[in-house]
Amino acid sequence: MLPTSLSGRHALVTGASKGIGRATAFALAGLGAELTVAARSADVLDAMHDDLREAGASTVRSLVVDFDDRAGLAAKAAELVAAHPVHVLVHNTGGPKGGRLLDASESDILTGFSRHLLTAHLLVRACLPGMSEAGYGRVITITSTSVREPIPNLGVSNLTRAAVASWGKTLSRELPSGVTINNVMPGYTDTDRLSELAAARASRSGVEASDVFDEWVAKVPEGRLGRPEELANVIAFLCSPAASYVRGQSIAVDGGRLNAI
Repeated sequence: MLPTSLSGRHALVTGASKGIGRATAFALAGLGAELTVAARSADVLDAMHDDLREAGASTVRSLVVDFDDRAGLAAKAAELVAAHPVHVLVHNTGGPKGGRLLDASESDILTGFSRHLLTAHLLVRACLPGMSEAGYGRVITITSTSVREPIPNLGVSNLTRAAVASWGKTLSRELPSGVTINNVMPGYTDTDRLSELAAARASRSGVEASDVFDEWVAKVPEGRLGRPEELANVIAFLCSPAASYVRGQSIAVDGGRLNAI
């Protein structure tokens, strides 16, 4: 049997109120982790506690943070790890707004880098002492298949996701033994984010959102959208002891859509 238990390990999952982040929190609960779920909405997070404990989490707490407030995030992260060292960090946050890169302002680009790259770096630096002391650490960043193949009309997202993947690969050569970092690249996954992108694409093209979804699904050999739980299962494996020799990888979970090897 694979060694997948996270009993005795504390996992911090950001963007945990919905979508892939929420599914990941439940997957890690199923492995027996102590959980801190982070997002902007205290009510939504707190409402998850009983269900997460029922799913197997040993302890659950909420961390109310806004990734656009890095100073506030730094203060809350420092307070959390001082009281409860973190052994597993899943960095997940909403993607930048769509549109062509040429149409993006300097502010749009800086916001994308801040929300995705700088917050990830901040949290890794905050969590690393606890991981090093325990001799066990897992960092997972949720990026996009645009790391391999840029997606039209997601210019800022393409730019920032690629930067995060390069950051993760660089850190994989610097982190101590026993502390790994990997990127998970979702394909077309049935989340609120994908619905927003479909609506925006439909509005620009003068078609129905359902037509956009049909076009996307036609590109997926598996013939459907992914489910958040399918992403979460891969993330949970990478967080577990069973993935101890997987390090510095960008792993697509996309139903086979990518053409890149």
